[in-house]
This record gives sequence, structure tokens and C-alpha cells, in this order.
Amino acid sequence: MASLGFEGFEKRLELVFLLPTCGGERARHGLRLLPVAALREALEAVQCAVVSAAGNASFDAYVLSESSLFVYPSRVILKTCGTTRLLRAVPVLLRAAGELGLGLRSCRYSRGSYLFPEAQPFPHADFDDEVRYLDGAVPSGLHFRRSSVLQPSPQSTHKWHVYSASTSSDGATGHEHVDGATHFTVEVCMTELDRTLARQFYLTPADARSSHAIGDEMTALSGLGGVNPQSLVFGYAFAPCGYSMNALDGARYATVHVTPEDGHSYASYEYAGGGADALASIGRAVAVFRPSVVSASVCYATTAGSQAVDATSVWSAVANALEPLGLACRSQAAEGFPGAVTVTYQTFTA
Repeated sequence: MASLGFEGFEKRLELVFLLPTCGGERARHGLRLLPVAALREALEAVQCAVVSAAGNASFDAYVLSESSLFVYPSRVILKTCGTTRLLRAVPVLLRAAGELGLGLRSCRYSRGSYLFPEAQPFPHADFDDEVRYLDGAVPSGLHFRRSSVLQPSPQSTHKWHVYSASTSSDGATGHEHVDGATHFTVEVCMTELDRTLARQFYLTPADARSSHAIGDEMTALSGLGGVNPQSLVFGYAFAPCGYSMNALDGARYATVHVTPEDGHSYASYEYAGGGADALASIGRAVAVFRPSVVSASVCYATTAGSQAVDATSVWSAVANALEPLGLACRSQAAEGFPGAVTVTYQTFTA
């Protein structure tokens, strides 16, 4: 817990590995062969734990006590909120992957601006410290490194922090396409949620059902089940309030995390998948919460795909999804990172 309330804004880490070329089980399953003990050690270093797990033919998904973990054969995405020490997982994961014969291909770390920055532990209180920690943690073979703080306007208090390291300056960073379409990773942060809608994510006193059962009911009643209607959704309710869910659809995933308390209410939506629906789904997710303040970041590969994608078209698609909800774009920015990846960032207010 932070000093004034729970820190909803998440830190996000994505590590992409090279699978062995010799074939066999390690080449097919890669990181999904990580021992349970290795995952537990990584999460203990972060100071969180698994509360729910699911999987399909493409990946494994875990709801954590603070956000989510996704494990594919060649990449792992770890997203945590609160005062977790996310980057402490990096050396643990690199060592465990190395024991499977997997070498790191790229690393990307991102986060927004905290609600309670003074409560964050080292190295997370300061982005410069996070960058130094990552520079020392990732292998020296990742020559192409860049860190940047996207602040669309000098007046804006909203900033998007990004660190990227890659073995290549222009090659792909893994999982760039889904069904022939350009892959997008969408991260949406919402604050000042509609109070009535936020109350849906409180437990009813004396409700004896499981956290999974109550979470499934919250998914249905809130409308979150319709954000990505083709997905299999796993919801989880926290006591006395709060909600997390992971949604699985083939190789795609979506995840939502809600901290509904008055004064520091927060919800996040993340989607990783291909096609225009990745951007259109932003509007459906934000409509569930009706926030007064929204920031949206989109990460995508610029080197290939079924159609050309640029920052202007992404900005327009995000604005088209949010403006019908009474939200106006106040600022926008975009920057390129090693591995031919572009990150866009926009802020919206009611």
C-alpha cells in the first residue's frame, strides 16, 4: 500500500527470447517450460504472487495479487502495480531462460506517471534509476538501447516512460504480426472513474462465494465481457474491493485491472493482438468506466504488415474510439525505438 492509497499505475516489462534452432521440446515450448519454482522466485523478488492461472495452445496467463503475467514460448510479459519491485524479476528470468538455452533478443519496459511516486521503492521512484538498473541487468549483447520520457506538452503532468534494448536496430522484436496483421500493444490508463460504475468492483459484505465466482459476475455486470467478445475471460475479485481479469483469444490477450476507491480510482486496459480491432477495443473498454482522464499508449512494429501504419493513423484511430465518449485529445507524441518499433502516447480529458 502506498502512503495515501493504492498505486494503480502499473509497471510493464516485456522480454523476448530467441528459441533454439535445433528443434525439439525447447524449440516448441520455450519459456512455457520454465519450472514453477523459477516463476515463483521471480514473483517473490517482485513481491507478488499468482492468484489465478489459465492457458491455451499459444500461451499461459496468470492473474497476480498485483496485475498479470503472460508467458509465451519466446516472450514473457510481467505487469505489476502497487509498490512492487518489478525490475527485480529481470535477473531471475534471464537466469531461468538461460538454463533452457534461450538467449535474450529484446527488452522493453514502460510505465506511466505514478499517483503516489514518493511511495515507490528503489529503483522505481526515479526513471533514471530504472534505466541504470536495466542497463546493468540485460546482457551486453543488446547494443541498441534507448530510453525516453514521452511528455506531449510541457504543461502536462502525464508522462509515458519507455526503455528499449535490442540485439538489432532495425529487426523485429518478436510477435509483430497476428494472422497477417500488424501487431499492436495497447496500454490505456484511466483515472477519476465514474463513481457509480466503480462501485461495481466492491465485494458485498458476507458474500461467501469464491473470488473467481464474484469476479465472473463483475465481468458480466460491468460489460467487460463484451470488450473482446471472442475471448475467454477469467475474472478475479479482491477484498474489500478491486478486480483483475485476463482474456485469452488464440495468441491475443487482454487484461484489465481496477482500483475503484474514491480519491484515487484507477483502471487499466491492455490489449495485445493484430488488426484494427486492437485500437477500436479501446473505446469499448473506456466506456465501462467513463473516466474523466485517460492516457493511451500504442506500441507497434513499423517494418512490415498487411498495410502501412504510422503515428498519425494510430493517433486518429485512438481519438475516433474515445471522442464519442465525450473525451477530447489534449496532447500526443510519438517516438521510435530500436527494433523498428514506434510508441505513441496521447492524453484525453472529459
